[in-house]
Amino acid sequence: MSENQTPSDQQPRALSEGGEEILDGSDALAAALIELERHIGQAGWDQAPRLFALVNTDSMLAAEPQLATQLGLRGSAEGGHPDALTAVEQDQFRPGEDLLADLSTIFWPETVFGCALSLESTFLPSGADADIPDDPALAAAYVAQHEQRLELRVVMGVDRAGNTHGVARLRNDPDELLGSPDLVPGLTEALAQTLTDPEDSASDQEGQQ
Repeated sequence: MSENQTPSDQQPRALSEGGEEILDGSDALAAALIELERHIGQAGWDQAPRLFALVNTDSMLAAEPQLATQLGLRGSAEGGHPDALTAVEQDQFRPGEDLLADLSTIFWPETVFGCALSLESTFLPSGADADIPDDPALAAAYVAQHEQRLELRVVMGVDRAGNTHGVARLRNDPDELLGSPDLVPGLTEALAQTLTDPEDSASDQEGQQ
């Protein structure tokens, strides 16, 4: 993760695998991210960042009813939560070295209620990072080869209601899922920007000049 993508100092909460400790029946974003992280984990580790649109499940089924059978979706008429979200992967997303810059070029249509991004990061625990080189390339190599390195998979999400949430799993502790509304602040802000109107964003930038 870059400087703007470092985990928040806020202590993440441990979640049960079903998410019972965090969900109150109305937290559709958190529920979607927990399910999405489980889906991503089926492909194992060492994955590139992956981008997903989050669409209201009822709206999706109203537009394409056949998806209920194809994807096993359950709308509110079948007992699902009316605010439930379905993740749709954006297969064409191929980020370069600057992930935040790549996200700044994305703007979602109104039919997309939220979005989520998964990425992996390698870092050193506190106390083991004193000798990290200043040069970014050397620092990355140093961390990747360090015997105390920790590998983390993060799935961050935002929605148009202003909700944010993130879940994370350590490679060396796969049975514990962590969660926090502000897990990676810089990434959260970048994702939220993709849900704004591009004309509004341009006006804001002009006003700041």
